[in-house]
This record gives sequence, structure tokens and C-alpha cells, in this order.
Amino acid sequence: MLKAIGQTLFSTGLQNPKFTLAEKQGQDYETRTYEAATWVSTSLPEMNWDSAMSTGFRTLFKYIGGTNQKKAKVEMTAPVSCLVEPGAGPACESKFTVSFFIPAEHQAAPPEPTDPDVFIEHRKEFTAYVRTYGGFSNEQMKRDELLKLVESLKRDGVEFVDQPFYMAGYDSPFKLTNRRNEVWILQKQPE
Repeated sequence: MLKAIGQTLFSTGLQNPKFTLAEKQGQDYETRTYEAATWVSTSLPEMNWDSAMSTGFRTLFKYIGGTNQKKAKVEMTAPVSCLVEPGAGPACESKFTVSFFIPAEHQAAPPEPTDPDVFIEHRKEFTAYVRTYGGFSNEQMKRDELLKLVESLKRDGVEFVDQPFYMAGYDSPFKLTNRRNEVWILQKQPE
């Protein structure tokens, strides 16, 4: 049984992607099914998670600021998501895809990027297990929260995809309190 959330506003005044929340939740995580939606993204190889997020954010911020074919300003949304595809070993680069949700008024026809490193991504509906945490997130916190979510899913006997996984942040760097960060692990689909 799912209950609809609609256009949730986790962040002050910013549009968020729509999802439904499963009735049955884990004690320390939620199960969300996100609707198919359009995002603007950039991918980069990097060793450091925080550096990847910072570089990706700056690239996408130029896009929403008008560096696109229509020279259109696009409203900021939340969360900033980051798909993490871990490298093969500890000294290997991972692939990070940083993304902004495209607001409702541009979902059908987002402005085309002019930067060759920026692309429009049409995400299909997906279900994720989501753990929320506060504070100014850093690489160690992201790793710790991801491990806690994995432990919770194993505890509950839940089938999940090991990798890739998502990190998500909802707040401006200027927001000092009540910050919202999330880790998302994808639900394993039946074969």
C-alpha cells in the first residue's frame, strides 16, 4: 500500500521531485517510489566525494543561471542528488553524476545545455530506501550513513542493489540549522 506525497517541500520554497511513500517503513529509513522525471546532470570521475559534489554543483548552477540554449534562468530545486558508481578499488576514481531536478514548468521541455559536460536525464520511476540525517554533510558522514542504511536493510531482510547509490542534499550552504541530507539505496527489482 502506498500513500501519495505529491510535490513535497522539504526545503524552504524549493520544488522537490514527486514520490509516494510506502505504508510500511523501516524503523530508521523510508521506502519511496519516485515518479519518472527530468533532471539536468553532469558526470565526472573523481577520488573525493566532496570535491565531486562541489564541482558538479558549480557546473549545474551555471546551467540554471542561464548558460543554456534558451539563456533561460531555471529555478533552483532540491535535492541536489549525486549518483555514486564506486571505482574497482580503494585507490580508483569513482564516477559521480550530480543532478538538479528540473522544475515543473520546464519538465516537458527543459532548456538544452550548451556545456558539453551537462546533459538532460530522463529518470524512469524508481524505488529507493532513504535514510535522513542532519548537519553539514561530509564524505565521512556520507559513508557512515550509507553503512547504517545497509545494516538496517540487512537487519530487515530487504533486497537491495549494492551499487550504484545516491547521496542527496536539500539545503543552501548558508542554512546553518535543521539541515537535511539523505542516502538512497535502490530497491532490487524482481528478475
